Amino acid sequence: MKVLAHFTPGRRVMDFVAAESDWLDVRWCAEDDDTTLHRELPGADVIWHVLRPLSEADLGLAAQCRLVHKLGAGVNTIDVDAATRAGIAVANMPGANAPSVTEGTLLLMLAALRRLPVLDRATRAGRGWPSDPSLGETVRDIGGCTVGLVGYGNIAKQVEAVLKTLGARVLHTSTRDDGHPGWQPLPALLAESDIVSLHLPLTPATRHLIDRDALASMKPGAVLVNTARGPIVDEDALADALRAGRLGAAGLDVFAVEPVPPGNPLLELDNVVLTPHVTWYTVDTMRRYLEVAVDNCRRLRDGLPLANVVNQVN
Repeated sequence: MKVLAHFTPGRRVMDFVAAESDWLDVRWCAEDDDTTLHRELPGADVIWHVLRPLSEADLGLAAQCRLVHKLGAGVNTIDVDAATRAGIAVANMPGANAPSVTEGTLLLMLAALRRLPVLDRATRAGRGWPSDPSLGETVRDIGGCTVGLVGYGNIAKQVEAVLKTLGARVLHTSTRDDGHPGWQPLPALLAESDIVSLHLPLTPATRHLIDRDALASMKPGAVLVNTARGPIVDEDALADALRAGRLGAAGLDVFAVEPVPPGNPLLELDNVVLTPHVTWYTVDTMRRYLEVAVDNCRRLRDGLPLANVVNQVN
């Protein structure tokens, strides 16, 4: 079975896959290497997909492909409708990256809340002493905060568990009142939360969900964290709110355009903590991804039902 793995592997990844080499022929293609991608697509039975979008034109080249397997949960970077028309199953891996993204979310929350990048730079430059007196007026313990989780899937529930251990009050919202303690409609959650953290997929309904009006309704000095998808937030409105001091800080792992172009105003702000869409990217998540991906390839080989298929094909 020929697999086109659309990412650059590390040694651990290659060692894991090598153990299956008696039946699995994996071809590696860097995400920015369209020449190799288009050369390998026609012979691929399976595509292991990470982030570089797979378009209808790409899928049109994959004449013998039977499965596109997203290494992650969100399938917004795959033209699922085109795959369905071509008879290609699309599967994902819900929950496989949840432990890593949970930790990455907390990292960004704490770094933004405690002004980590600014303090790091000041310390390196010898400007850390005497301490900035505004720290004692603005920096918070996370355990003293109300944290609002927008979306309530695997990652949000793990984040909630850690936050409650730290003493935080945790609210959440979802498409309807789910009966769990702490549920609030979005406007109430935004108004009450010291920290707002996004944990929902990108859909037409969630694009720019956090727009200028939503940002204006948040508590003065609040922190926004996004480890979900960049276009959920209106980045221009966010930059304006941060620049004006209406919001206290933001921690962002995802962006409307990736890689982030140099002109993005968020890059210039001291009260923003940035990482390049890597909260999921750990040794442990990659191991879980590969275990699921290889298992689904084995299912495909053996004629068994595939796991976590998100479309319906004939």
